[in-house]
Amino acid sequence: MSEHDIQGLSWPINRLGEALDLLARESGLAQPVALAQPPPPSVINGEEDALNRWVTASADWLGLEAEPREVRYASVEQMVRTSAPSLFRITIEGESRFLALVESRKRAASLIAPNAEVCAVSPPIIHTALRSAVEAPQAKEVSDLIRELGIHGRREARARAAILRQRLGAALTGQCWVLRLSPGEGVLRQARDARLPRRLLIMAAAYTIQYGLWLMSWWLVGRAAFRWRSEREWLIAWALLLLTMIPFRLLYIRSSALFSIGAGGLLKQRLLFGALRMNPEEMRREGVGHLLGRVFESEAVETLSLSGGFQALVSLIELACGAFVLGFGVAGRLHLLLFTVGGALTFAVSWSFFRSRGPWTASRLEITHHLVEVMTGYRTRLVQEASKRWHDEEDMALESYLKLSRLRDRDATLLMALPRGWLLAGVCGLAPAFVSGHSSPQSLAVSLGGVLLVYRALDKLAESLATLAAAGIAWQQVEPFFRAASRKESKGLPAFAAGAGTGTLQRAEGRALIEAHDLAFRYDGRDETVLRGCRLSVHAGDRVLLKGPSGGGKSTLASLLTGMRLPQAGLLLLDGLDRQTLGAEGWRRRVASAPQFHENHVLTETFAFNLLMGRSWPPRPSDIAEAEAVCMELGLGELLARMPAGFWQMVGESGWQLSHGERSRLYIARALLQGAELVVLDESFAALDPENLRLALSCVLRRAPTLVVVAHP
Repeated sequence: MSEHDIQGLSWPINRLGEALDLLARESGLAQPVALAQPPPPSVINGEEDALNRWVTASADWLGLEAEPREVRYASVEQMVRTSAPSLFRITIEGESRFLALVESRKRAASLIAPNAEVCAVSPPIIHTALRSAVEAPQAKEVSDLIRELGIHGRREARARAAILRQRLGAALTGQCWVLRLSPGEGVLRQARDARLPRRLLIMAAAYTIQYGLWLMSWWLVGRAAFRWRSEREWLIAWALLLLTMIPFRLLYIRSSALFSIGAGGLLKQRLLFGALRMNPEEMRREGVGHLLGRVFESEAVETLSLSGGFQALVSLIELACGAFVLGFGVAGRLHLLLFTVGGALTFAVSWSFFRSRGPWTASRLEITHHLVEVMTGYRTRLVQEASKRWHDEEDMALESYLKLSRLRDRDATLLMALPRGWLLAGVCGLAPAFVSGHSSPQSLAVSLGGVLLVYRALDKLAESLATLAAAGIAWQQVEPFFRAASRKESKGLPAFAAGAGTGTLQRAEGRALIEAHDLAFRYDGRDETVLRGCRLSVHAGDRVLLKGPSGGGKSTLASLLTGMRLPQAGLLLLDGLDRQTLGAEGWRRRVASAPQFHENHVLTETFAFNLLMGRSWPPRPSDIAEAEAVCMELGLGELLARMPAGFWQMVGESGWQLSHGERSRLYIARALLQGAELVVLDESFAALDPENLRLALSCVLRRAPTLVVVAHP
């Protein structure tokens, strides 16, 4: 295939929906019933933001995720090799076209052509198509330079590639959207898509073969030793066996590493996805210490489960081989009986260790939670609690922790001692055959070798079961996040079909934007209803002030309007559509909020990230310019001038480097920069002095299309 034929395999932008749908089907990611919609006019006319939002929304409509990536000149080969299935945007004769990449390997790639056929293509042809538009302005100059240097033949192509890579390495050559399953999909389906079962099978087979070769090498050594001679052929066979082990050992290491990376990545994605799916009622009673403990335990789940799982798999393989060897020994039946008893005791004691570790872990996490809470609210403690009573609760918690530690250590010691007990019992089982003198030295050696093999395997098994027990306890802390990932939220209409094609909506003034009829809401665990028969109508362009006493339901109503909570009765419409029609994401796209101070957060990142986290990332120069304008209007210019890195200054964990008022204005700016049609501010002005309050109000009234402010009277 020539380089010019790539145009025949590319898709025009007006058929991008068809290309995305076929790509999802051919890659096995989407069901045949889901169909992507054709691009709207804003996409076809080449609006960059509209194209990115359309691809993301279309993938979501198909039940997938589309991760946008920038393709740089120097990373084209790697992107093509590692990004399938994906859509690549290329430029041919000044026109934007798209390649639907189904599969890519080192020597071959598969593209879906506009006639729905899957065609094999050489990867260099794709590389050339992605780079041609960027290389064109440099082509003549580079050719002249190579001609002046007198480089010809094969060296000419290598020199051209080296010069272009040096000049254009960081140049943007195109755009790519990588398709993958949503983290909320079934675990088994995600594992199959990541090829985890295949890698696990390869890992187990490679280790089994390697271990079998290792046993055969010792069998050769033992046989030569009992014959009291060392022939050259035996030594050559022994060396060949050891050399044959090397590739299988490397295959085991590689497959286990790939499995660890894949499984760890899926676990982290799912936990993060589940954490974002948790509703406020499930998280509102979680303190900082509890959340920090869950973070620690999520790391422990990944580390301990993978390391313990690998070791358990290896130990089971070694146990099977050890039992096989014992069966050929002089005390085969007795040793197999002892082997069964030893294995049963190991599992029984590990279960006891698991049960004792549970309360011990809960006590440890409670101490951590209490310590973090005390550190966070130490000023309140100074005022409200006498210093002589500060450590009473800590002393009681530590005493309980020490008692639970003794029980855990007892079970851990017993678990680690069981393999040594097996070793003693196995050696004693050889005594009758050794004393009688009827057994050959070879059979005694086989039995002793089997005993040592089983001892080694049981020792690994005990250690792996202890690690898996720790992982199981840690799993109990993060299981709610894992399960929350599978919750199905209503998708509603795609973003491009529900009127959100351009981010900041432009609609007719005066229409009914929010309509609430007989809303009711009651918090879990409470008898009284916070809201009952609530009615509200907000029209486009309105400025609404909700005021009332504490506990009157203002913040609850605000959370219902923003979609953070769902009403238990009544009807709530946004622009004439309910949440089921718009979907959870569609609702949040149209309504931006700055919740109360204790429900809003500053993440450990740059100031720019915390400002623009509601927009596409990385930000464009226009995003930064708009953010800077909003910050200046809110009176944050002095803060930006004071920070050495400006917008790119790290603001610290929970924004500790920012004052209360600066954080409040950051929350307001974040809500305004989302480009939503309705902005809800809950107690956002309470921490501001009169001058900054005047600036903030002026900015909000000027920039918010429709505004709802919650405040005390």
